[in-house]
Amino acid sequence: MQMNKKWMQWITQILMTLLLIQIIVVHSLNNEEEGEDEDERMSLELVHRHDSRFVDDVDQVEAVKGFLSRDLQRRERMNEIMIRKSQGLSRRKNIEMKPQFQLPMLSGRDEKLGEYFVDVEVGTPGQSFWVIADTGNDLTWFNCMKKVHKSNHGHGGGRHKHRSRGSHTKTRTRTRTKSRTRTSKRRRRVGTNNPCHGVFCPHQSHTFKQVSCASKTCKEDLSAVYSLQECPSPSDPCLYDISYADGSSAAGFFGTDTITVNLTNGRKGKLQNLTIGCTQSMANSVSFTEDTGGILGLGLAKDSFVEKAGLAYGAKFSYCLVDHLSHKDVSSYLTFGTPKEKVLTKMKKTELLIYPPFYGVNVIGISIADQMLKIPPKVWNFDTQGGMILDSGTSLATFVVEAYDPIVSALEKSLKNVKRVDKSISILDFCFDSEGFDESTVPRLAFHFSGGARFEPPVKSYIIDVGPMMKCIGIVPINGTGASVIGNILQQNHLWEFDLANNIVGFAPSKCN
Repeated sequence: MQMNKKWMQWITQILMTLLLIQIIVVHSLNNEEEGEDEDERMSLELVHRHDSRFVDDVDQVEAVKGFLSRDLQRRERMNEIMIRKSQGLSRRKNIEMKPQFQLPMLSGRDEKLGEYFVDVEVGTPGQSFWVIADTGNDLTWFNCMKKVHKSNHGHGGGRHKHRSRGSHTKTRTRTRTKSRTRTSKRRRRVGTNNPCHGVFCPHQSHTFKQVSCASKTCKEDLSAVYSLQECPSPSDPCLYDISYADGSSAAGFFGTDTITVNLTNGRKGKLQNLTIGCTQSMANSVSFTEDTGGILGLGLAKDSFVEKAGLAYGAKFSYCLVDHLSHKDVSSYLTFGTPKEKVLTKMKKTELLIYPPFYGVNVIGISIADQMLKIPPKVWNFDTQGGMILDSGTSLATFVVEAYDPIVSALEKSLKNVKRVDKSISILDFCFDSEGFDESTVPRLAFHFSGGARFEPPVKSYIIDVGPMMKCIGIVPINGTGASVIGNILQQNHLWEFDLANNIVGFAPSKCN
């Protein structure tokens, strides 16, 4: 068993290395053939879910409760994936048995969740959607129209028949908003008769190609993202059916299509033959609407968004997360290629650990007020089911108890004079009346990474606002083993650069403007 485990880990590392080599070589050849345009980068606007473009206002206390609820269930999904990888298990087999470009990235203060969104176009002609930018997913998928789709394209084509999930349903831990019942019937805005409004209609895209269930792509490449094994006919589509821990589910089929993005030189860039999911039915608690049309997976995998973008613009992407309470017109960018930022000269760098689909860092220790805390080294070791993940889809920082207890204990000492309030914010242990609170009295929390890099988030990222005149220590405990997480609130107001070619992650304080 131990040999099988190590063998699978070696195979994974070899495949990821070959994938990165391919990205570097192809990108270099493209530059030589076409002449590198220093101003051609992919740039997507990055928007938080609480942005007023999505909603007029949101109750802050309820928003934080939503963060916590979703984070807890997302954490279960992370543990499941990390444990399976450490054991050398296939997600599919075991679960089924049971230029540079920039994307504007905005905050979205609406659905009581803490994700950040980008606007992309999928298909030809392009259909535009707001999708969650998620470093914890390697699949990009869109809400799709529930329609029988006949395809004459590439991967086998055929007619998609929506099947009962039955024993093929898979369990994947991820949460959504507060429970509300929803089915495959999509909410559409009042007054529109367009059946494709707010949902992706693959039959309207002449570049869409359905993946057949008999193809190698379905049987092998997509097994890591929960493709189903059922295949009544070789021409039938490759299906997925994911059940989440909160009782929600998403079912659909795989295909490939073109995603169009904006380049920093004003032109449009196209990422072709990108593997996408076409979700046709959702039930119970799923938060996606016509305004939030799916997920942009930023995890590294074959034919993923990151691989395609890396081949075209270089194996490097970066983002800067605006404050999660920001409103309209406050946004930043998700960039593929080297960003032209002055802060790059001040960037600190450390080793990037890739555990698909997650990005990890090697933590040496944590200090409060320059005093290193007594935390067992095994807590930061991925080989012992520990480690530290950088995750754009988790809101609050989460730590296993062996790290959580000394961190919170040290912070509480500086808050001994504040007025505690009743514990009404879910599992946040320390909340207080913030009237007269002076942030400068709180000691600085610092993460010490391998190579000497030191990350110091601003105090507001771990002593967080949760309501009118109320603040809490914004750190969540994890019972048992598992990777700790630096969530998007701790990451905000910093530029983060993921250099996949050199396995380096860099970071520097930034206003994200």
